[in-house]
Amino acid sequence: MKKLFILLLFSSLIQVRAQEYFPINTGVKTSQNKLIVFKNAKIFITPQKVLKKGVLIIKDGKIVDVGKSISIPKEAHIIDLNGKSIYPSFIDVYSDFGIKKIKSSFNFRERPQYDAGRNGYYWNDHIRPDIDAFEEFTFDNKKAQELVKSGFGVVNTHVDDGIMQGNGVLVALNSKSNNAYRVLDKKSGNYLSFSKSKKSKQAYPTSRMGAMALLRQAYLDASWYEKGNAKNTDLALEALNNNKNLPQIFKAGDYLNDLRADKIGDEFGIQYTIVGGGDEYERIQDIKNTNATFIIPINFRKAYDVSNIALAKKIALSDMRKWNQEPSNPSVLQKNNISFALTTYKLKSLKDFTSNLRKAITYGLDKTAALEALTTTPAKILNNNLIGNLNKGSYANFLISSGDIFDKGTTLYENWVQGSKHVVNSIDIKNITGEYTLNISGNKYDMTISGKGAKQTASLKKGDEKVSSKFSFNNDWIQLTINDKNNFSRISGKIVNSLGEFNGTGVDNNGNTLTWSASKKESKKENKKDKVSKESKTPEVVATSYPNLGFGNYNVPKQETILIKNATVWTSENGEVLENTDVLISEGKISKIGKNISSRKAKIIDGTGKYLTAGIVDEHSHIAASAINEAGHNSSAEVTIEDVVDPNDINIYRNIAGGVTSIQILHGSANPIGGRSAIIKLKWGENADNLIYNNTPKFIKFALGENVKQSNWGDNNTIRFPQTRMGVEQVYIDYFQRAKEYDALKKSGKPYRRDIELESLAEILNKERFISCHSYVQSEINMLMKVADQFNFNINTFTHILEGYKVADKMKEHGVGGSTFSDWWAYKYEVNDAIPYNAAIMHHQGIVVAINSDDAEMSRRLNQEAAKTMKYGNLTEQEAWSMVTINPAKLLHLDDRTGSIKVGKDADVVLWSNNPLSVYSKAEKTIIDGAIYFDLEKDIEKRKSIKEERAKLISMMLKEKIKGAPTQSPVKKVKKHFHCDTE
Repeated sequence: MKKLFILLLFSSLIQVRAQEYFPINTGVKTSQNKLIVFKNAKIFITPQKVLKKGVLIIKDGKIVDVGKSISIPKEAHIIDLNGKSIYPSFIDVYSDFGIKKIKSSFNFRERPQYDAGRNGYYWNDHIRPDIDAFEEFTFDNKKAQELVKSGFGVVNTHVDDGIMQGNGVLVALNSKSNNAYRVLDKKSGNYLSFSKSKKSKQAYPTSRMGAMALLRQAYLDASWYEKGNAKNTDLALEALNNNKNLPQIFKAGDYLNDLRADKIGDEFGIQYTIVGGGDEYERIQDIKNTNATFIIPINFRKAYDVSNIALAKKIALSDMRKWNQEPSNPSVLQKNNISFALTTYKLKSLKDFTSNLRKAITYGLDKTAALEALTTTPAKILNNNLIGNLNKGSYANFLISSGDIFDKGTTLYENWVQGSKHVVNSIDIKNITGEYTLNISGNKYDMTISGKGAKQTASLKKGDEKVSSKFSFNNDWIQLTINDKNNFSRISGKIVNSLGEFNGTGVDNNGNTLTWSASKKESKKENKKDKVSKESKTPEVVATSYPNLGFGNYNVPKQETILIKNATVWTSENGEVLENTDVLISEGKISKIGKNISSRKAKIIDGTGKYLTAGIVDEHSHIAASAINEAGHNSSAEVTIEDVVDPNDINIYRNIAGGVTSIQILHGSANPIGGRSAIIKLKWGENADNLIYNNTPKFIKFALGENVKQSNWGDNNTIRFPQTRMGVEQVYIDYFQRAKEYDALKKSGKPYRRDIELESLAEILNKERFISCHSYVQSEINMLMKVADQFNFNINTFTHILEGYKVADKMKEHGVGGSTFSDWWAYKYEVNDAIPYNAAIMHHQGIVVAINSDDAEMSRRLNQEAAKTMKYGNLTEQEAWSMVTINPAKLLHLDDRTGSIKVGKDADVVLWSNNPLSVYSKAEKTIIDGAIYFDLEKDIEKRKSIKEERAKLISMMLKEKIKGAPTQSPVKKVKKHFHCDTE
């Protein structure tokens, strides 16, 4: 008997588990098998297709029919929803619902991992397209109920871990069913991000540009693998190829990363759906140009608590603006015809979803567009026409509400998911909210009832005094206990008619019987004009500038025809100085140089007593980038700074205020072979792409010394080769030999696996890419020149080169230039022999020498750094000035375009108040390609405007606090200055 019981129990367990995945129709006890008819409701079949009084018929979890004139079967269960509305249930297209949170396996005290930890998969652990979210999924009943109460019927969930994250799972939030029914699609999408997997300690990539390079290489490898070229099995690449026809959903996180993600997609013919950051309004035209559909979080920040004057000063204007502007983001997307879905992603509490959605509507989001963003657009992203609408044949996922689903006074009664009813608020409880006159045996009170459903509450006042009370409402009956100055009364009663009248009986604290009645006060009729005005009034949103910072431009500067008259012109052409000279700028070029030039069209600028020079060129900078080092490998030739140019960096503005017009953003010195450069013009207000030079010369950063062998990185960073200066030389020889063999195979016409890293190195061998090398010690400088000679190419520039004075003759013979500091020394051991005469000594040896910054502060006073070479080396004014203009332009192979004032060159010029080598001189106007990007007079106006805008936003936030809205503590934004060794 005991054995039989165990056998029966085991059999039943198997049956229950089998029904979870292989269901029998009778296995789910819900109302979905009944034929149910909802009539007389306002039905939103889609956001655009609405029936004022329609009929909806459901059975077996699907919509059988919907329309106006529909014959109703006799056996149907009929529900009259007169005065109610039916909407499609919402869809959250980006979620981690039912997925266990992944904790990081990496401890900063531990050594990073160099190689991959998974066997049979891709060489990088952060590429995980093989992850099957269904295997990780467990239905979370508690969270499902929260989502249902917020109006959601379906979520699209996934494992948010890694750069390639695997597929997603589409789940109906039907807590009355099981996974066999509610899992609508086991492979609903392919997910990507720029973030590494928390499950791996593998170091590479350490940067955004590294993640982008890894994505490119993974796509190239998948294509190679798909063609049957690989000799081994790679389960990750197989999964990537299998997932390529799924919706591709990329978590970017802010507008700059939106554009970076789209850039990767465009390169490989993939149109990503992009999960944005809520700041897309800042560059809306660029966002529109992606042609992407977006998934937008609505995690609007709280107002800052600015009541403390000292603390309020710490808040950046850009953060104040974001508080004010973020709620307008959905509206801006809508007005620009950009397709988007809304998501609960990034919300700390699901309770904020409804309030933030209503806030977005207050800020201009159309209600139809809001409904689209929660229904039809998510369905379109997922290529699923059975959700997000109430068409015949679709899933019976719908909401029943008292009215407009987005209005604050509307009650959401029920959320039907797959034909199963989920009650949010009882539909049978009447809405009795309003203002009443309460009469209890001759005592009159003012009663205000507010809230929804069973949670409706009342407050009492007698005259101007508040009266303590406790109220409940259920089954049309009111129960009310009153404490009027310790005179207690208990009354009960019910609604007597549709006019909002109640009556009943009660007892006082002496046991005497009371009679009472309540009648609804007549609401004041609102003037139609006032109502329209009230509805159309949206909160004030401060203007967006480019970039969206205090010193940003509300209009991006345009090219002008400019005539600068009577200036002292330092041409940087063989030291030529022209007194009382005019320079005409037209169509972005220097058009004429001479005296008494006239132009009817030109804007005239008086240069009398002032100096006109070419714009300063900084050969070695780390401003205007979101990342500097990719430190995960000893060679990162596959990465490019062009991927992470940051047009929002305030240092761009500070540099043009110091007369700088062009910079080379170099990769850092974390590895012997670094990444490729970005050479940009400092066009403050332009987007990242428009900063980068057209047809820019190709550069790459190499490095020698302490940084690359990780001697200053701590005890845990000892796993990456090289760890010695000898090893650095071997890295170069090994990689160039590989690149040589790769290039030979490529040129042979035989099939080959594309390798971005080796292609960049092969370009060096083919003299198509130039090396700028971080260097200090003479022995290593000699070493790299010898390696270059061995592989028949030249080093272009030794940057820093603080021992260049020791090997200047050999540098001249090799043909390499030097880009150095004016007077930095002794800041680490390998700089002990640096001297301030270094630049002059190299110059006198016939080397092209530039003074660079490598520092965001120094870069805006390079005019003064150049002047130091007159003290340390007795250079002339023009020799010194050439070191920050024409010489760095020569080192960057841009001297045919910029670096001097010559007819035909780009109009990159600066008008100085005084001799530009003087500490007292100011850049009054900085002109790039014929557009004025910095103007000292306008800078003063901007400072005044910033002060006024801060005062306005502070006033707005104070009003928020006074109204009782939640606030957050002031946060000081600290701008990190990047250097060669910044990780």
